Amino acid sequence: MIELQRCTDREQWDDYILDNGGHPLQLWAWGQVKMGHGWKAERIFAYDDEKIVGAAQVLIRHLPLPFRAFAYIPRGPLFESGSKDEFLDKLAVLAKRDHHAVALSIEPDVFEFERPDGWVRSTNKILSAETILLDLTKSESDLLSVMAKKTRQYIRKSDAEVTIHRVKTLAEIDRCLAIYQQTAKRAGFNLHAKEYYYDIYQQMQDYSPIFAAYEGDEMVAFLWLAISETTAYELYGGVTERGQELRANYALKWHTIKRTKEWGLSRYDFGGLVVGGVTTFKQGWSDEVTVFAGSFDKPLSPLYTAWVHGLPFAKRTLQRLRRKKNS
Repeated sequence: MIELQRCTDREQWDDYILDNGGHPLQLWAWGQVKMGHGWKAERIFAYDDEKIVGAAQVLIRHLPLPFRAFAYIPRGPLFESGSKDEFLDKLAVLAKRDHHAVALSIEPDVFEFERPDGWVRSTNKILSAETILLDLTKSESDLLSVMAKKTRQYIRKSDAEVTIHRVKTLAEIDRCLAIYQQTAKRAGFNLHAKEYYYDIYQQMQDYSPIFAAYEGDEMVAFLWLAISETTAYELYGGVTERGQELRANYALKWHTIKRTKEWGLSRYDFGGLVVGGVTTFKQGWSDEVTVFAGSFDKPLSPLYTAWVHGLPFAKRTLQRLRRKKNS
């Protein structure tokens, strides 16, 4: 029998996540970031006798009535073989009992997932299941060999035009965010308020490195990661018009891939694929697309169907409000 216990010890939590190949979005600091922006984070260990056999950082978002709350586990949970079904069902009981959640949604960090009874494949997703995932245990020459010819050419071209530095100060982050605003305007996507990005930098610290490409003293591109012991996960990136002319994002990404490889990480995740030019750029780095298992829900309320159909509308409304606030 599995017993769930809340973890209040940050060091114990992160040690388990890092030692067991957990995703950076399951680190304590990521939960702290989300707690500053409308979510509650609970860290739950599953014990079998005195042994930890699973871990889940559960994010809870309070919702307007009648839905009350939504529970979500990004790129988790972690679990040992044989404990999955019982662990997930007990997490669902906790989400319903303690938070009155309309559903518990998970997006596990696996490629295949056999859902327990009562769970359904979700029609909504928060993280993209499709991505480019590089195996950093391969040699640099092997990584280069699966790239498109133009990607290799642009890496060589831009490497001679720009220099790459690690971003270390809030002033530099402001320059990154100015580039990100330009990129978002060109590509038509929405941004969080600046405070959200500041919180990531301050909370995640060394688990969220940022690299930037410069032409002289001018920053022309940036790339922002979240990392764990095994995985580098791209959070954000942007490039100026001048950076596009220089193909600066090619030299920048290759530098970042090589650096995370040097750090001993084994996977480099491009953070998902979306429609448009960004996806075309990402697909040039590998000859195959990786597809994670996807999103799964445990319905916890008779209102689940209404929630599923209403969520896309709620997202669009939130995006409109965010655009007005940041304009």
